[in-house]
Amino acid sequence: MRLFETLYARALVWARAPRAVYYLCALSFFEAFIFPIMPEVMLAPMMLGKRHKAFFYANLSLLFSLLGALVGYALGHWAYETVKPLLSVHMQQVITVWVDNLRTDMNQHWLAMLGALTLAALQPVIPMKLVTWAAGIVGVPVLPFLACVAVGRGKRVWLLALLIRLFGERAERMLHRNIEWIGWAALVLLGLLLGWWLWSRG
Repeated sequence: MRLFETLYARALVWARAPRAVYYLCALSFFEAFIFPIMPEVMLAPMMLGKRHKAFFYANLSLLFSLLGALVGYALGHWAYETVKPLLSVHMQQVITVWVDNLRTDMNQHWLAMLGALTLAALQPVIPMKLVTWAAGIVGVPVLPFLACVAVGRGKRVWLLALLIRLFGERAERMLHRNIEWIGWAALVLLGLLLGWWLWSRG
């Protein structure tokens, strides 16, 4: 099943459309809290088409990723508060203990938490949605949260812009070859994290 290659192909069509910039903004925005395909799949061909605008596209994607991260943060906070009363008393207790423990760790290890957020935003394996929703649930302060996402995601899109400027189509082909395993690896990791959490609290 080539799910992510299909989505990748769709993103390439968007990248070549006359309104590609608008599609890039939308993809960057929604990927931060719900969509499974990272913006780099549109950024790479758009940057290849206009290499002199590579960093402009990177900054535009970063801006809308930050806006989407705010939405994911808000959804994490409000969905958690809304759904919690619908759960069983036992499950409410388990989730409350988990969230309280994370908040305690956050307060006791502030710099480590900021580093973890930055690394999570930097690499493509942990879905950005998991980071933004979890930050909202735990209550990471908004400004440090945005700063970490900006640094982590910024390094990703700026590095891509630099690679495109230096290596051109070879950088895009590398992304194309690996998109399927990156997508499935992200889903498997998310499932393992969820399973581990349920098992450890059982």
